[in-house]
Amino acid sequence: MNIHEYQAKQVLKGFGAPIANGVPVLTADEIDKAVDALPGPVWVVKSQIHAGGRGKGKFKELAEDAKGGVRVSFSADEAKAHAHEMFGNTLVTKQTGPEGKQVNRLYIEDGADIESELYCSLLVNRETGKVSFVASTEGGMDIEAVAEDTPDKIHTIDIDHSDGVTDAKVADLVAAFELTGAAADEAPALFRTLYKAFTETDMSLLEVNPLIVMKNGSLRVLDAKVSFDGNAEFRHADLQELRDLSEEDAKEIEASKFDLAYVALDGDIGCMVNGAGLAMATMDIIKLYGAEPANFLDVGGGATTEKVTAAFKIITGDPKVKGILVNIFGGIMRCDVIAEGVVTAVKEVGLKVPLVVRLEGTNVEEGKAILNNSDVDVVAADDLDDAAQKIVKAVKG
Repeated sequence: MNIHEYQAKQVLKGFGAPIANGVPVLTADEIDKAVDALPGPVWVVKSQIHAGGRGKGKFKELAEDAKGGVRVSFSADEAKAHAHEMFGNTLVTKQTGPEGKQVNRLYIEDGADIESELYCSLLVNRETGKVSFVASTEGGMDIEAVAEDTPDKIHTIDIDHSDGVTDAKVADLVAAFELTGAAADEAPALFRTLYKAFTETDMSLLEVNPLIVMKNGSLRVLDAKVSFDGNAEFRHADLQELRDLSEEDAKEIEASKFDLAYVALDGDIGCMVNGAGLAMATMDIIKLYGAEPANFLDVGGGATTEKVTAAFKIITGDPKVKGILVNIFGGIMRCDVIAEGVVTAVKEVGLKVPLVVRLEGTNVEEGKAILNNSDVDVVAADDLDDAAQKIVKAVKG
């Protein structure tokens, strides 16, 4: 689960991280009051969307030379004007795609005297199985570009869960960030606070970009991006209140109601598969034969007819889908259950695009009989390679 910057800062502030004063804005009527609540003399108006690159983004509805989605203002009137101009308009960044995202929330906060900008993130290092700090002196920049152009400027420091952020690890981080003076003195408390927040709330990502050193030498979290591990949601009912459904794909929201693993993609072949590995292989072979998958959809190992029906409805509800490939290998999942779900869904929603089904495994003959004896227009496939070729051919005409 992703949350907005202002929410991430509220979470971090609760653990004691140094955060500037700020006021979230959820309606246009709140803008003037929010600006007046901050003393100035500098206000920063930030668009709140689930995408990076806001500062360099462009608003669809505004002139080409209009400023981006993060604006520094030097008077209250200027801050109010910026906020009213941004609120409700569509911001396009490198991460939103050309369709952009509508700005339905703003965050207005105090400005800061910045001496230097650093990059700091925490994530689970899959190679070591530990939480790692990623540290760089190149803050405020595209960290992927830094990694590609100057990899020596990125440092990864693993933290042993049993030891936590020891003095030795703090020293490694201070060296990686090249901190001195007051910033070096404040560093131990900040690094331990960030680690505590990450582990106690089951974050999957905590990115502070930039972490700044101010002219007085103090450290401050200037921007924050947080994602929580969905598998740990049951432990954090309070954090579920931070979820902004307007930022999520409607199909993914519907899929979550049935415990389906669904991710919308940009292609035109809908996929329904059981097992994440098989789903990845299915998408790969579709691409191999020159087409693009419209989604990742794993119905899981023990899906019911109801679950399969819901999955099929989600796929057919995507207007981009021009064909559907059902690829099931029945282990725990039974092929006859999949077949029943497909037939039920087709009868309920209709079928206006080609459908190719490949079944193999538990109760495969029963599953094939259900499909063959129904009035559903299904193209049967012998194996995954055959299925992929057939659906791509059907879609491409």
